This record gives sequence, structure tokens and C-alpha cells, in this order.
Amino acid sequence: MRRLVHAAGLRYRVDFAPLDDHRRLRADLVFTRAHVAVFIDGCFWHGCPQHHTVAKTNAEYWARKVQTNMDRDERFNALLEKAGWSVLRFWEHEEPASVARSIVRVVSAAGAKSGH
Repeated sequence: MRRLVHAAGLRYRVDFAPLDDHRRLRADLVFTRAHVAVFIDGCFWHGCPQHHTVAKTNAEYWARKVQTNMDRDERFNALLEKAGWSVLRFWEHEEPASVARSIVRVVSAAGAKSGH
């Protein structure tokens, strides 16, 4: 997916914190000029409704852990959106070409709005 986005002419930061005052909030791809943060979420770790499986051992611990991740994702989305960023979230199982097309479309539109 990154290769496809790069081939489309877009440049980005990888594993980057878009907000200076929230260094723990790191997005997988960040388009700093367009203010677009992209997250590729793992199905198990982020509770994919289609592919998430219940852990066979220590199920209660893992259920809490996944719920904590989902809650943090929502908080991070709200923080970024409040700061004027567009947030894109995709699941790891999504088709890379489709994900790349969505990213290119949103980043290009954001760049056109900002004059870059």
C-alpha cells in the first residue's frame, strides 16, 4: 500500500506523531501538509468486527486489552479531528490498492483545499 501511495506521487512520514503535544499518538502514515493521518489497524489488536477472534487463553485480559485499544483509537481520532486533521482508518485485511486509492483521493482533496 505504501508503495502504491508513493507511486501516485504522494510523500508522507511513517510512524509519525502528528501532534507535538501528544507524542504517543503515532499514525502509520502522516501527510503533514494536507493534515491527514492514516492508521492501518490490526484485526486482533483493534477489534475488527469481521475478523477479530477471542483469545483462547487469558480471554478476559485480552478482551480488556482490545477494548482499551479501541477506546484509545476513538480518543486519538477525536484529538486529531479537533486539531483540524482528517483521520483515515483501515483494517490490515483490506485490499492495498483500494486503501491506496482512498488515501490518494483524500490527501489530494485536502491538498487542493490548502493550496498545496
